[in-house]
Amino acid sequence: MNLGKRRLKNPELCAAMNAAPGVSGATAFLASGNVVFDTQKRSLRALQETIERTLKKELAYEVPTFLRTMDEVATLADAAPFDPKVLAKGGKVQVMLLGASPRRRAQTKVLEFSETFAFAPGALLWLPRGGVSDADLDLRALEDLIGSYTMRTQRTLQRLVAKFA
Repeated sequence: MNLGKRRLKNPELCAAMNAAPGVSGATAFLASGNVVFDTQKRSLRALQETIERTLKKELAYEVPTFLRTMDEVATLADAAPFDPKVLAKGGKVQVMLLGASPRRRAQTKVLEFSETFAFAPGALLWLPRGGVSDADLDLRALEDLIGSYTMRTQRTLQRLVAKFA
């Protein structure tokens, strides 16, 4: 996994995750920072803060986290907000897991972009016309509107659910 200028291998990530109080059985999925784990904690926000503190301590740098329950991941994996005719033109649905819900005004501005977007709980779904790297989308401008995010293909979420749910 590439975190900016840092490289992190799955065993290191899982060891750091398992060091977090309330986390057990951390298993990495692919080499993209997807980690599935067990917890008894009920507050995702508190757990997220605990994990971020622990990762900073264990890895010596900050690692933003975007926690979702398996049910939330499954909902995003099954989301179908785009017209099938648009989907048939190509491109892979991208799921941007959001750090926080953007304000209504920001959501409206995002939907005015010349891209195909749809908001879902805790996420922004995007259907680029081709590959992500081919898109004309200004990701920095988008981040200014929606805040921090991490992006996965919807297919990755579907595979994650198939393996772990």
